[in-house]
This record gives sequence, C-alpha cells and structure tokens, in this order.
Amino acid sequence: MIASVIVDVPAKQTDRSFDYKIPESLNDVIKPGMRVVVPFGPRKIQGFVVSIKPQSDFKKLKEIIEPMDLYPVLTDELLELGDWLTDKTLAYKISAFQVMLPAALKAKYEKKLRIMPSVTPESLAAPLQAIFKNNDTYSWDEASNQGLLSILQKEANRGKIEVVYEVKERIKKKTIKYLLPKVTKEELINLMNEMPANASKQKEVLNFFIDHPKQIESRELLSVLGISSATVKSLVKKNILLEKSLEVYRDPYEDRKFDTTKPLPLSEDQEKAIRPILTTIEEKLQKVFLLYGVTGSGKTEIYLQSIQQVIEKGREAIVLVPEISLTPQMVKRFKGRFGNKVAVLHSGLSLGEKYDEWRKIQRKEVSVVVGARSAIFAPFENLGIIIIDEEHETSYKQEDNPRYHARDVAVQRSIFHRCPVVLGSATPSLESFARAKKGVYELLTLPKRMNNHALPSVQIIDMREELREGNRSMFSRSLLEGIKARLEKKEQIVLFLNKRGHSSFVMCRDCGYVINCPNCDISLTYHRANQQMKCHYCGYESFVPKQCPECSSEHIRYFGTGTQKVEEELGKILPEARVIRMDVDTTSRKGSHERLLDDFQAGKADILLGTQMIAKGLDFPNITLVGVLSADTMLHLPDFRSSEKTFQLLTQVSGRAGRHELEGEVIIQTYTPEHYSIELAGEQNFDRFFDREMMMRKLHHYPPFYYITLITISHENVMKVVSVTENIAKYVGTRVSKDAIILGPVASPIPRINNRYRYQCLIKYKREPDLSRILKSLLDHYQQEMASSGLQISIDLNPYILM
Repeated sequence: MIASVIVDVPAKQTDRSFDYKIPESLNDVIKPGMRVVVPFGPRKIQGFVVSIKPQSDFKKLKEIIEPMDLYPVLTDELLELGDWLTDKTLAYKISAFQVMLPAALKAKYEKKLRIMPSVTPESLAAPLQAIFKNNDTYSWDEASNQGLLSILQKEANRGKIEVVYEVKERIKKKTIKYLLPKVTKEELINLMNEMPANASKQKEVLNFFIDHPKQIESRELLSVLGISSATVKSLVKKNILLEKSLEVYRDPYEDRKFDTTKPLPLSEDQEKAIRPILTTIEEKLQKVFLLYGVTGSGKTEIYLQSIQQVIEKGREAIVLVPEISLTPQMVKRFKGRFGNKVAVLHSGLSLGEKYDEWRKIQRKEVSVVVGARSAIFAPFENLGIIIIDEEHETSYKQEDNPRYHARDVAVQRSIFHRCPVVLGSATPSLESFARAKKGVYELLTLPKRMNNHALPSVQIIDMREELREGNRSMFSRSLLEGIKARLEKKEQIVLFLNKRGHSSFVMCRDCGYVINCPNCDISLTYHRANQQMKCHYCGYESFVPKQCPECSSEHIRYFGTGTQKVEEELGKILPEARVIRMDVDTTSRKGSHERLLDDFQAGKADILLGTQMIAKGLDFPNITLVGVLSADTMLHLPDFRSSEKTFQLLTQVSGRAGRHELEGEVIIQTYTPEHYSIELAGEQNFDRFFDREMMMRKLHHYPPFYYITLITISHENVMKVVSVTENIAKYVGTRVSKDAIILGPVASPIPRINNRYRYQCLIKYKREPDLSRILKSLLDHYQQEMASSGLQISIDLNPYILM
C-alpha cells in the first residue's frame, strides 16, 4: 500500500503530498491522520498521512520509517478542513495541520509504549508479557526493532496499551508513585513474623498491606504511618513491595471546587431566543444564529441550556471565548453545570496542561470544550453545537499563517456536522449584523437585562471643558465625586484605560524631540516599575535619558497616561482606596489573573483598574460605577474599524456596572464627545450606530459592502520594498476586474519594524473568483527571492489589523 504524506517543510516546492511505500509490517498500522517519520533527502522528518491508496504514479518509492501515533491525531474531517484552510488563507498545508494540534505534538519526540493502569502483564499477548512484567513503559524504538508494532497495535485497540510522547525539553507526563504488595497475603504474614523485633517500622508497613492489599500512593502511605521513605525503599529492594509510577492528568483546576449549578428558569425573551436553537439541534440542521443581547441579558444561560440538550443527544460542544480574560468566570459557569465533562484550552495553561486537556478530548473523555481561538479545532467527531461568545472580538482572527478567522472555521465545521453555530454579542460585528439583516444568519434578540434591570446611566464628560476650567488632573470632577461617593457606601468601582505602561511616550519640552525605537518607527513606551522604555513591537529596551539627545535640555517629560500612572495618582488623591491593577504587566504570571479577580470579588479592593482585559465578561454584584478614563485612544488609529471598536469597547465596559440589585452608573471621559461612536455608546444604541457606520462603510467601499485583502511587503532595503510593492500592485491591477479598487503602494502606518521597511497595498472588491489563484501565483513568483534575500510578503484575505 502507498501513503500520501504532507511533509513538515513549509515551502512552495514541498506544499503537496509525497508518496511513500508502507512497509508490509505496518500495512494494518498506518491510517490517514497519523503522523509518521519519513526519509526526506538526507534527513528524517515528521509528516502527516493524508490518504492511503493501492498504487502510485512513481516507480521508485522510499518507505515510511515508522508511525508516530497508534491513533490518528487528525480526524478525516480535520484533514478536509486542512484543505479548506490552505485554500482560504493561502497557507501551506503543513501549517494548516500544525495549527490544529497542541504545541506538545510539534516538538522533539521520544516515544514510549505504556501498559494501561488497570491491565496486568499476564493478560497481554505472549511476546509482550515478559517486556511489561517489570516495567510499565517500553521504548518505541526497541518495539520497532523487534517487529512488535502490529501486536502492540492490536493490544492498543483493545485498550490495553497506549503510546506516550515524551517530548524532550518541552514536556513530561506527570506521574505519581504508587506502592503495592508483590507477594500474597499469606507470604506477608510469614515475612512479618520472621522479621527481627527492631524492624518495627517495616512490620507496620506489612501489617498495613495485610489489611489493605490494594495499591496506595507513596506519599499517602508515608503520612498515614508516619514513616520515612527509607523504610519503603528497603522493602522494595527485598522484592516485597512493588513501586510503580502512574500518569495523572495535569489539571489546572484540580484544587478548585466548583459549586454545581442547576438550569435557571428562562425569561420570556430567553425562551423565544432558545427555541429555534433547540429545534435545529433536534432536527440536526446546519444554521448560523446571531444572538444579539444587551450586556447582562442572560446569553450564557442560553448557551448552557443548548449544550445540555446537545449532551443529552450524545453529541459534543465547542464554546469559544475571547482570550484569557474571560476564562476564569466562564470556566466556573461551565464546570459548575457540566463538571468533569469540560476541557479548557487557553493561553494561560502550561504546555503540559494543554496537551493533557487535548488528550481528554481525543480520548472522548469530555463532551464540552471551552477555550480561546484555537479550541475551534478540538478533535471532536460528533459536534452538536458551536458557540462563539463576544463574536465581534478581533482576537478570533489569527494574525500569522494560517490567517484564519475562528468564525469562518466554525461555520465550515458546522456544515460537516450538520449543527448550529451561535454567535453571541451585545455589540455584534458589522459583518455579522449585516448578514443577519439579510437573512444569511438568523437573528435572535434579547433586548432587556435579566430581571428587567435598567441599563446603567451614562454621563459623557468633555475633558476640554475640564481643562478650560483649570482641572489638569486625569480625573474629571464628576468621576472623582462618583468614586468618593462609592467608597463611602462600600461599593466597588471599575476604571478602564486602553493601554498599559506608565506613559505613552517621552518627549523633550524644549525642542519637541520624542524618543523613538532605533529599530522601528514608533515611540518607546515608558514603564515606571523598572525605570525603562520599551518598544512593544521589537522588544528593544532603554533607560530614560537625563537630558534631550537633540538639544541637551533637561526638560524631559512623560506624555499620555498608562495604568501605572493612574494607580499612582489614585494613591495621592484617595490614599484610603484599595486598588487592584490588571494589565499585561501584573497578569503575566500564571494564575495571577484569576487571583486578582478573586480578591476583587472577595471585596479586598475598592477599585479595579485595568486595560481591555477587564472590559468583558466580568460579573460582580457590587460594581456600581464604571469610569472610562480616555475613550479616544482607539478612535484615532488608521483603521476603518476604529469607530466600531471604540463603540464595542465602551458598550462592553459600561455593561459591567449595575448587573445585579444595585444601580449602575458609567462616566466616560473624552476629548471628542461629538463623535457618533462615543455618543451612541453613551446611549447603548447599537441599532443607530449600525446605521451610521454602515453609511460610512458604503461611502468608502469597506466591509461589509466590499471584501478587502491586504498585501504587506517587508525588507531591510527600502528601495527594494518600494519596487516590489509597485510591481505587485501593477500585476494584481491588470488581472482583477475593473470594479476592484487597488490602494497603494504606500508605506505601512508603522513604516519600519525591527529594521525592516514595510509597504502595503489594499485591494477592495465585490466578486473576484480568481483572486486566490492570482495571489498564489504571485507568492510562487517571489518564492525564490523570499528564500534567498529575506524578502517577506504576507497576504491577509480578511485583515483585522491594518497596521
């Protein structure tokens, strides 16, 4: 038999399948979706088997060296999805497969075979009994050399043996040592009677095992009997006790108890919204729903009850939430409702934890996955629903190859599994809302908060007025009074600021010189904690100069406001207030995110000050005031979505106030109060915002009226970048229809990053069936140059970041 294999070399020449002969001994072993080791030129590399066929068009074929799995790591559906991803994102097929697997499967491997914990060596096939008599694990290489793989696979199919990947340096399985008697109960009694009187501790151990002949964890035995490990070691040496290591899952939530929750009674609006979802689950239909509900309207309960129905039907569910910030509270809700049936995948887990969670899914031990973007590739084979919460979030778009959007992947998978996709948001993306208006998606609305609570009152403060009236502080008078009033009433406050660090940039007051990064055309950000300035693009760090490098003046000042600066200011004005700061700097350590939120929930602080990560998903009863310190930071970015992002963020952050019994208030500080996105966020009026923004998009030919593709070219030589970008713009211009609009070539908004100059051109179009082919041929044409001269061309068919 012949296997078609995609090899692990991301390049144009290797972006196709290669045929390899399957050795006779492996004929029954190799299956599509498995990883295999194959000879490729002089080296051995990993590849993915995509299909198996009886013959090849090539005469001389090399043989597969060995499989890397006993079970396929990619299902047939994920293999098909890989083809779709390659086509849609212009990525290499190998990159499409790699993005679907946890990082632990992409490292250097050392493989072992292991006998399952409940299996005795005597029950295995004869050749394996001796091997596993004294060892739990056996080297894969040894098994391969001795021609035992087909016997091992039969035992694996019977659930007696499994493959363990020991990935060098990257990850180790977590094991716990257990002890059990190696001899019969009668022998234990005889041995105990023969022991000298001074071996009292050893006698105690034997006595314990006479009463409890089962295995016990070593640590537990030592603490129960109050003995040292030396006692146990000497009994192991005498062949009386057997010590063995058993693998346990690394469970990031093992020390957490989740209170079990029951389904809540649904409101009339919720009932109306959930009915069509339950019908599609019942009838196994593919459909996309847009669940548009104001903040606090009870979307999560609809998710939970829809999943309940899916699980009862014996099917599975994927729930996506944006980035790490939403996970602690979300996990609590899902684990509370479905217990151990939930696996969690997000960037806050260690490599090992992610790998273990992924294996639970692969082994069908769970039926719900809650996770960030990449969880969309969970290897389920019987999906019943896919939910994307906060569907407008830009973090669902991957910014490097393959540049997929989780929403598109979800829709693609739902077609295969004939199941619904539910997109939930209080501020849907314009594209989704336009599709719902056109009837491509079905719109479900939740217009009111739970228990009919009023949305918080919103006050917009013009900071220009504050300045004119002599208030130079970063807090307007209304916000300060609001904070003081809440502190007196022992209520909690959220202060939101859309950036981290201390100040945005460092400038000389005399000559206006701004200190920039030497490698990128962007100013350095000042971080107070270590008195340093950092570039958030290339990582360059430097100290703040005592005097201006241009004019030698000593009037160096910090401009802009960062979270650290706000925290300091609060300490000066309101020393009695207890503040928790949440930004990238304070939440970089594992678990810190959750710890800070738990402290806030427990009332250990009055003010939660943070960046984007506190804008969504938080649900604390005692928050009655939300202050937005500067609503303008997003508005002035060179991005056609900047007003949409501003509106979404302000609406989301306002939604944190007054979610329970107490009334909420929101104060938004801005220098552009007349901008419609700020005005309408104040009214929480999405529909009017949608109409205004759609007019702007139509006028300027942007999505959802047009599709856009961004081509970015970078190189160390600026002349090279300009000429290549010009050629590309010309080439594309002559091959697309006259309705397409090509903007550029033009320097990127950040024209240089890491000493590489960046140019771009933007294509806007309605229908260009040939565009993918044109862009692929363009990449092929420059392939040689990209390999040899360091030229980089990136093509994003649906960009979310235009910088």
